[in-house]
Amino acid sequence: TIVCGFLSCDLRPFNPLVAALPRLLHLRAADGGRWIAQFLQQAVVESHSNRPGSEAMLARMSEMLFVDAVRRHVEALPPEGTGWLAGLRDPAVGRVLALLHTKPAADWTADGLASAVNMSRSAFAERFTQLIGAPPMRYLTNWRMQLAASKLRDTRQSIAQIAFGVGYESEAAFNRAFKREYGLPPARYRREKAGQRAEAPSSGERVSENRR
Repeated sequence: TIVCGFLSCDLRPFNPLVAALPRLLHLRAADGGRWIAQFLQQAVVESHSNRPGSEAMLARMSEMLFVDAVRRHVEALPPEGTGWLAGLRDPAVGRVLALLHTKPAADWTADGLASAVNMSRSAFAERFTQLIGAPPMRYLTNWRMQLAASKLRDTRQSIAQIAFGVGYESEAAFNRAFKREYGLPPARYRREKAGQRAEAPSSGERVSENRR
């Protein structure tokens, strides 16, 4: 019996977790404890039932399985490994990654990040770049742009609100940074994404096409 599932996520403009994972990840259920097999059996039951809340249950169960798969993959990585997942395991780099992701709008500086983990600026920058593949402030810019792009697509916040929400002191500075990253200003990016959604077929149309 093959049980298939699907999780969607934004790969662009910046998704360090997915980028750090191998294209194929094989994890044995037996290595994860008895709960994995029982969990999958329950997922099959939920997928065949029409009970209220089944869709929400399946979504949460899929997320839990994904988190467990990533966790087991991280635990199996060699100690000398590099990359975003290896950075999470590093006490200093992992701490800074948590700070950047939870407080992206803070007025971070290279000195401030190094001080937060009791390291010199040069030593921390070297360690961070070695593991992550980019300097800390470059990584912060990438993460801010990811958050901004998501807000442009999925919210009605103004450009100024989004700019301040991801750590820019002015809308003009945010516009320059966004255009430098993606080649077009945020307002145009929002219009293009809205147009793409309007042109996409509805879920009902996609189902009927698949059945044909």
